[in-house]
Amino acid sequence: MIHMIQENLSRQAQALKLLSSLLEEEFSGLLERHPENVSVLELSIQELVRQLAAERMSLRSRISTTFPGKMRVHEIMSSVPDDQAANLGQLLQDIDRAEQSCAIQADKNRHFALGLYDQSMQLLKQLHQSMAPGKQDVYSRNGRYAVSGQTQPSILRGRL
Repeated sequence: MIHMIQENLSRQAQALKLLSSLLEEEFSGLLERHPENVSVLELSIQELVRQLAAERMSLRSRISTTFPGKMRVHEIMSSVPDDQAANLGQLLQDIDRAEQSCAIQADKNRHFALGLYDQSMQLLKQLHQSMAPGKQDVYSRNGRYAVSGQTQPSILRGRL
C-alpha cells in the first residue's frame, strides 16, 4: 500500500513540474501580448489543478482506509519502515518546493496581467476622453444647437 502512496506523490510532483512549465509559458505569452495563447494555457492550467486536487483527495482516502484515523502522509511516516519514510519525506519536499515555485510564478503572472489590464483601461479612458467633445456649445442628440444658457431644470410660471 505504501507503494501506491509513493506513486500518487510521484504523480503529484510530476504534475507540479508540468504546472510550473505551463505557468512560465503563460508568462511568456503575457510578455509577447498573445491573449489567445494565454487563454488556452489558462484552461490547461485549470484542468491540471483540478486533476491535482483529485489526486490529493484520492491520497487522503487511501491513507484513511489503510491507516484508520490518519489523513496525512506526515502522520503515517512513523508507522512505515525507515527507508520508505525517507522516500516519502523526499517526495513531500519535492512537492513542497514545486508548489512554492508555482505559487511564485502564478503571482508574477497575476501582477503582470493586472498591470496589462490597468494599462489597457487607462488607454481606453484616454481614447474616450479624446473623442468626447470638449465644448458644451455643440449640437445635441436631437440635432439642435445647444444653447449655453441655463442647463438645469427650472420651474415655469405663467398667468392665465
